[in-house]
This record gives sequence, structure tokens and C-alpha cells, in this order.
Amino acid sequence: MFVFYVVSIYLFSLALKAIDVGVAYAVWSGLGTALIAVLGVIVFKDRMGPERAFWLICIIVGVVGLHLTGSTH
Repeated sequence: MFVFYVVSIYLFSLALKAIDVGVAYAVWSGLGTALIAVLGVIVFKDRMGPERAFWLICIIVGVVGLHLTGSTH
């Protein structure tokens, strides 16, 4: 797990060279949260009701929107 954290922070630092820190952090945290929720459904058989699916879609749409409206260096 420690290796994955180190790789994640390294890749995050590479992303900061191309996009703003606010957008990069939103993408990193938002998509990370959405992916963990989806893995919970797949691996641990968590329930995916319509409300949960709606909010996960909102996270993904919000992150994509931030990325599309963010400025590049």
C-alpha cells in the first residue's frame, strides 16, 4: 500500500506541471472517491442504489467540468 501512495503522489506532482493545483486536487480526490465507491460495489458487494449512482455521476461530471474549464500552464 505504501508503494501505491508514493506512486500516486509522484503522478500527482507530474500532473501539477500541466494543470492548476485546484483542478488537479479535485480530479485526484473526486475520481479517487468515485473509484473507491465503485470498487466497493464490485469487490465488497455494496449496494448501488439510484441515489448513490446519481451522486457518483455528479462527482464525475463535476471533475470533468473543472478539468474542462481549468487553465493550463
